[in-house]
Amino acid sequence: MALSLSTHTTPSGFLLPSIHAAPPFFTHQPNPATQAIVSEQWIKLILSYARHRKLFYLRIDDAETPGGDWDEILRNNRISRKVPPTHLSSILAAMVSKNVATYEPAKQTRSVLLYWRLPEEWAEVLYQWASSTGQMNTILTFYDITDPPVESPLTNIPIPLLRKAITILTKSNRAQIIAIPDGEGVRFFAQSK
Repeated sequence: MALSLSTHTTPSGFLLPSIHAAPPFFTHQPNPATQAIVSEQWIKLILSYARHRKLFYLRIDDAETPGGDWDEILRNNRISRKVPPTHLSSILAAMVSKNVATYEPAKQTRSVLLYWRLPEEWAEVLYQWASSTGQMNTILTFYDITDPPVESPLTNIPIPLLRKAITILTKSNRAQIIAIPDGEGVRFFAQSK
């Protein structure tokens, strides 16, 4: 019986596109034009899945980790396929070149920090959160933001991404990074009308 190319909902509730049921999707394509299309589809899939699961990091090792956070998209047991680490590596490189990910930590190519929201978008989310929770002109630690008493869109945001978002806000005079005894803090400023 042939498997039709159809969408599939994962146990986490994520809807996989029909291309995920195509065996060639899981291998590097020799034709550069075809590979560019496959890479583009993988990038869309990875970013939407990361947003769905609130995942920030993707590592080459995730391709080899059964049952890991990324298993639902890096494997398709219905067609006995998984993404080889070399293919995932080229997808990550394409993501970095398109500025939808950055190698983290720097100076290596096996792990990326994903931008399912761009740093500029995180800056706006951060500023809206600070404004709506009455944090203007208050010094907050990075921990206060990443692990607030009430879960927020910023809960568990990685510090490198948080720092980028704050840096963007400092350029528009909406925030200031402040040295505090435990490391770094931030103060948000109300926009002048």
